[in-house]
Amino acid sequence: MTSAAIATITKMLESLPEEAQERVLEHLREYIQDLQDDLIWDALFKRTQDQLVAVARWARAEIAMGRAEPMDFERL
Repeated sequence: MTSAAIATITKMLESLPEEAQERVLEHLREYIQDLQDDLIWDALFKRTQDQLVAVARWARAEIAMGRAEPMDFERL
């Protein structure tokens, strides 16, 4: 983020009453944490994507050969 963008956000926050500033700050914290979580998830998914493709191909082959059966959620 550029210094100008940060300055703009700061001015916008300063124009609010203190209670509203705290509410905005809490929303920003949650939003930034969600973004960080998404970035971690994306990185993990990208690292394992080849493995996921291989497992999906194996599962399709098992189904095509008739060796697969529906998931029994009662056995989990």
